[in-house]
Amino acid sequence: MIPAGTGTGPPGRTAGLVVTGVGVLSAAGRGLAPLTEAVTHGKSLFGPVTRFDVSSRRTTRAALFPATVPLACTFPLARAVLDAIGQACGQAGLTTAEGAGLPVLLALHSDERTRATAAAVAAGVRADWGAPGVTRVYNGACVAAATAVADAGALVAAGRHERILVAAGHLVEPGVFAVFDAGRALARDGEARPFSAGRTGTLLADAAAAVLVESAPAAERRGAPALARLAGWGRAGDAHHVCRPDPEGGGAIRAIGAALTRAGADPAEVGYVNANGTGSALADRAEAHALRRVFGPHTDRLPVSSSKSVHGHALEASALLELAATIGALGTGLLPVNAGWLGPDPDLELDLVLDGPRAARPPYALSLNSAFGGANTALLLAPG
Repeated sequence: MIPAGTGTGPPGRTAGLVVTGVGVLSAAGRGLAPLTEAVTHGKSLFGPVTRFDVSSRRTTRAALFPATVPLACTFPLARAVLDAIGQACGQAGLTTAEGAGLPVLLALHSDERTRATAAAVAAGVRADWGAPGVTRVYNGACVAAATAVADAGALVAAGRHERILVAAGHLVEPGVFAVFDAGRALARDGEARPFSAGRTGTLLADAAAAVLVESAPAAERRGAPALARLAGWGRAGDAHHVCRPDPEGGGAIRAIGAALTRAGADPAEVGYVNANGTGSALADRAEAHALRRVFGPHTDRLPVSSSKSVHGHALEASALLELAATIGALGTGLLPVNAGWLGPDPDLELDLVLDGPRAARPPYALSLNSAFGGANTALLLAPG
């Protein structure tokens, strides 16, 4: 078991950071409420891919935006991200005057359209919220959005800015889908089954999400709601293999330790983990090992689920989508179901949330993400 104080950064440093706005577009629809409803009750959002031809693929399912989410425009991903930004800033009660000078950290997939998408988002935030544009674009695969949140936390905690907007987006498209399918990373049976016996991989997802990270005093002066507190974060690499995780979970262990240290939190105070849980046999095993190493005997009574089992894997946007789902769980007091369960894997030994949501008001909730190349992130939240 790893005690608090083994990471980097002084305890209690991030006590004054809050999330005042959350915006989401997902396969559940528009807004945090439908996403929270789906993950709370384990309502799988996967269906046939209709956006492009998948007839030659091993897997033909993903979690796509419903038809009620309009994307018919020149830059559909930018439109989705700007919708999520509008939700977050609107919920936070942000004015254009308060948006002037607002840094915008944006997580996107790195391809030939990234620059154009970022430019379209920049134009939108200038027009709608008075922000000067996109400050930084993150392309760090499945930890991109979590890395952006950690940077936002560090900058606000250091007094560099009163508030920072973090946004992310991902659309399921033919190229990435083909690569994941060819690499046999996608679930053959069309369902995501994290930590379950018989799991065969992940399933991709559409998503756009945004959060406004703000200093607590600044939020209080504006009368903005504190939806959750960003208590700590950690990031660490294991450099084990370009695709396979470190079987010992070394990077995840260090990332979680750093998040606990920044919060000044004891491991026993963590009452829920929204795990990375992709449904990969190797990755799920490594993550379970890391949790056991960090939390020791507390692991036996630490509720764990992966919201990817419902909303899918949105790559660069995953961490922000999962952070939103975790904030939703803290707000309702109901821990999400780990969907797709077929039976126990004796190598894992986790207290998975199964059969229905679990009522709880945890002091802290942890959202974990990992990416190819051995990158790991941990975001620690507390109720607002």
